Amino acid sequence: MSTLVRITKIAWQFRLRLIFAYASFLLAVGVSLLIPQLFGEAIDLLVNVDEDGIAGKSVETITLLFFALAILGASLLRGFLDFARTYCTDSLSQKVSYVFRNEFYNKLQHLSFAYHDKEHTGDLMSKATADVESVRRFVNMGLVRALEVIVRLIALLLILNLMNWELTLLSLVFVPFIVIRSSMVMGRLRRMWLQVQERMGEAVTILQENLVGIHVVKAFASEEYEKEKFAKKARELRKEYFESERLQGTNSAWMTLFFTAGLGIILWYGGWEVIRGDMTAGELTKFILYLNQLTFPIRMSSFIINAFSRAISSGGRLFEVIDADSPVLEKPNAMVLEKAKGNVEFNDVSFSYSNRVPALQHVDISAKPDQITAILGAPGSGKSTIVNLLPRFYDVGEGSITIDGHDIRDLTLDSLRINVGIVQQDVFLFSATIHDNIAYGKKDATREEVIQAAKIAQLHDHIDSLEDGYDTWVGERGSTLSGGQRQRLSIARSILTDPPVLILDDSTSSVDVQTERMIHQAMINVMKNRTTFVIAHRLSTVREADLIIVLKDGQIVEQGTHDDLLAKQGIYRDIYDLQLQPQEEMLLDAPIINPVDETLGVVSPRLTTDLGGDN
Repeated sequence: MSTLVRITKIAWQFRLRLIFAYASFLLAVGVSLLIPQLFGEAIDLLVNVDEDGIAGKSVETITLLFFALAILGASLLRGFLDFARTYCTDSLSQKVSYVFRNEFYNKLQHLSFAYHDKEHTGDLMSKATADVESVRRFVNMGLVRALEVIVRLIALLLILNLMNWELTLLSLVFVPFIVIRSSMVMGRLRRMWLQVQERMGEAVTILQENLVGIHVVKAFASEEYEKEKFAKKARELRKEYFESERLQGTNSAWMTLFFTAGLGIILWYGGWEVIRGDMTAGELTKFILYLNQLTFPIRMSSFIINAFSRAISSGGRLFEVIDADSPVLEKPNAMVLEKAKGNVEFNDVSFSYSNRVPALQHVDISAKPDQITAILGAPGSGKSTIVNLLPRFYDVGEGSITIDGHDIRDLTLDSLRINVGIVQQDVFLFSATIHDNIAYGKKDATREEVIQAAKIAQLHDHIDSLEDGYDTWVGERGSTLSGGQRQRLSIARSILTDPPVLILDDSTSSVDVQTERMIHQAMINVMKNRTTFVIAHRLSTVREADLIIVLKDGQIVEQGTHDDLLAKQGIYRDIYDLQLQPQEEMLLDAPIINPVDETLGVVSPRLTTDLGGDN
């Protein structure tokens, strides 16, 4: 029930609409209770029941017109009040769902990588859509209509009891069965809807992964496998839905049966009362009409039970995310880091993902402005972990990381990440223009600043050749650009923010040799007066690094310059002989780029000398 209480508290933020909804349905109930009274009085004027039988009674036409107009007016007023209640509840439910969607989305933005690593994207998408919709239906159907059902039920039972307590007792003969069945159904529905929402999340996860990896599916001709995988989950979802809807439908049918049976008993006993003269025909009519109004709360009860059950399960799933504690938290009194100088220190840093094998063990790194630090190692050696710890995507397990002597855990996350620029290996672009994608890290950037960043990243000439230039729309995940173009756009995006600390996570992995030369020449100027960390597998960046760090099993096994490490005849030498030397030969054999190339841009003739090794 705590889940429902929290949802109600959110709804109370819009208390004016909630109060209007309650007021309108209270008035509507009052007007609807007046209508049977008018019908009963009119019938008593038309029919007189006495010991001798039924005899007609003279009634003036104006009196009948008055009752007809009164019933019509009451019906119109009830319709208007029902509209007011519907408008208030619908708008209230939309506002509550708006709050939930925003709180859910905002929470996801502030949860660290460690949280997202454990969650399936499809399940989160299901929570943001289907679960929010279930909460909205509860506010609409449960929060307001449930109270209307209770008020109407109490009012009707009081009126019926005052009219004829014997008939009222007969009408309540099935109530214990209704209460017991409703309690049982609610518990079962809550469990069923939780399973439905979980299956829905799993189905959306499969769909999301399939759409993202559609190229892999096509490449391996796995369409039939994917179809069967999704169909299997869809069958499970269909079965769960069917079971819950069947239970709800069965419960509604039982409610109708109980009411209809009660109505039959009332008609039999009430008719006998009229024949005996203990009730008038108008009183029996009023009793039956009031009893008929009980069909609303009885039939609505099954839908309300369903709404409560879904809200408990869906609200619980939403609050799991909203209440989740991010492993990376900003201190309340965190310091804002202004423009950093770029002195970075890793002090005895150790880290592991979810208590698994340590990803880093006792790492010490010292990096200064205008220094390039290259990080090498086999897959899983901890290279990416180092660059993920610096902007606090994860928090260190032991030790500390400082920038200009400040522990990064003492800094605000925004100011820290503004000072640390990242060009990631897996480039993600948004469905927006090229300008907007480059300016993503600096929303107020001018067109001139964007163009300058694109020129540095050797992308301007290609953009300029497009029909719409910088206003060209980038397709989903950058599908309209080549791999090298996406990577250069990512570089331009990081350059634009002008960060003192720059991380290049294998930023030239998707480009050819000539494009890499161009990017490297541009980055020489970009890296000046910056603290640069590079994860790379190509010779050009590694050779020219001021410090090369070789990782193995999360530990630094070698560090030094290119020449120093070659002389040690250690792991770096093995990497050089197996991987880097062939690349060097390829670079040396590559054709020299013309000083002016209309497609690739302007490149200095000495670029070959910069990258060509010892020759």
